[in-house]
Amino acid sequence: MRNLTFINLVFFVAFFTQIISAQVVIGKPSLGFSQACANPSFNSYNTTFTFSPEASLTGSNQFIIELSDASGSFTTPTVVFTSAQGAVTVSPATLSFSLPTTTGGEAYKIRIKTTSPAGSSTPSNAFPAYYKLQDTPFSINNLIATGAYCAGGSYLLTIDNPGTGDNDSPLKYPSLSFNWYKETGSTPVLVAAGETLAVNAPGTYFARTNYGTCTSESYSNRVTVSEATSSSTSSISSSLGNPYCSSEGATTLSAIKGNSYKWYKDGNEIDGATNQMYVTNEAGMYAVTVDLGSCTTGATIDLENSGFTSSIDVSEFNTIETGDSLTATVTTDAANPTFEWYFNETLIPNETSNSYEASQIGNYKVVITQTEGCAASTEYRFSITEPFPSVPNIPNLISPNGDGINDTWVIPQEYVVGTNTEVLILSSQGKVMLQTNEYQNNWPENQLDFKSVNPVYYYIITPTNNNIRKGSITVVK
Repeated sequence: MRNLTFINLVFFVAFFTQIISAQVVIGKPSLGFSQACANPSFNSYNTTFTFSPEASLTGSNQFIIELSDASGSFTTPTVVFTSAQGAVTVSPATLSFSLPTTTGGEAYKIRIKTTSPAGSSTPSNAFPAYYKLQDTPFSINNLIATGAYCAGGSYLLTIDNPGTGDNDSPLKYPSLSFNWYKETGSTPVLVAAGETLAVNAPGTYFARTNYGTCTSESYSNRVTVSEATSSSTSSISSSLGNPYCSSEGATTLSAIKGNSYKWYKDGNEIDGATNQMYVTNEAGMYAVTVDLGSCTTGATIDLENSGFTSSIDVSEFNTIETGDSLTATVTTDAANPTFEWYFNETLIPNETSNSYEASQIGNYKVVITQTEGCAASTEYRFSITEPFPSVPNIPNLISPNGDGINDTWVIPQEYVVGTNTEVLILSSQGKVMLQTNEYQNNWPENQLDFKSVNPVYYYIITPTNNNIRKGSITVVK
């Protein structure tokens, strides 16, 4: 009986030892940061923890880092790191993890878990964590600086989506949230959260993406809102600024939000202009009346177009006889313009006036630049060639041997450069050898392959009247 009791005791001790060896104790994670403010260019955070006994870990064990929800709950945790099997064997250990792009809150926690044997630490201390998907200024209300509401009503402020110009609207990122502030001296006051704000009290307001205690550059322009009176006015914004450059295209004029609109230019109502926005490429005095419901407001803008217009008095394609010249002259209203003339893409030294006398065969270009106000430039190109010889018919034979006679395929002038005629030349295998709408009687410019005797090519000439001409070209040495 005594021997049996001893055997049982030995078995119990061995069983208890096995249980102890199959357990691991993981210490509370220590954070290597006070707050996690991640963005697309930085998203790596360290945590250090202890575990024991080291010998309890099997070769297949993995360490896992779990992230709580924004309130610190691990009801539905997110795995933010998993080690390779058997990669971590020494305590203490330091691991790195990254935040999901949907992270946003002030009370996140992490915990450490093992897989073999299974174990879990107590949660870390709470910490603020945000992934800053958008961290640049954005616009609200089309950058219109003012707003107005009728007595007893309100004016709606909204974040622009996708915004104007290069505006990176935070509304493009569904996981983000927003706070609205009212300026009250040096410290703005939080007044509401959400994508919009209905304002019923005078003041200056703006929005900021909610990144909590993390530093943020994601904020909007300011809008000053007032209660409309019989003498109150609002404002008009220009998408390209004021003055704007005409070379950038038309600008969009925007009024404050209302029920209906009437636009005017130089005192005259613009027919059909009844929307919040009006697109124009003309300078002038613009005005708009906005129906706010039980009252109206008006706004004006003296729109200035500081771009310029210009012209050149020569054609794109020109011909001159040997010894002759062609004078090209530019006319422009650019402010303090400069002129640069180029021959075959090379700047012509000391030619800085608005005209140039060209006497060489080749390609020319002039660049006009306005140096005051709106920085804008434009260019004109033209070419000069020798007159094409007058031939009555389309030839079917050429001899490109360099003797100056019949070296290129010369066709009637009604099909050459300046007539917008398409000239297509194909090899006998169907390969496109030439395709142009500006044929200059210069094919072939390169030496042709004479693997076969007197190779034959085929042409298709398509004038603007679609009176298509087809035929063959035999090449002899």
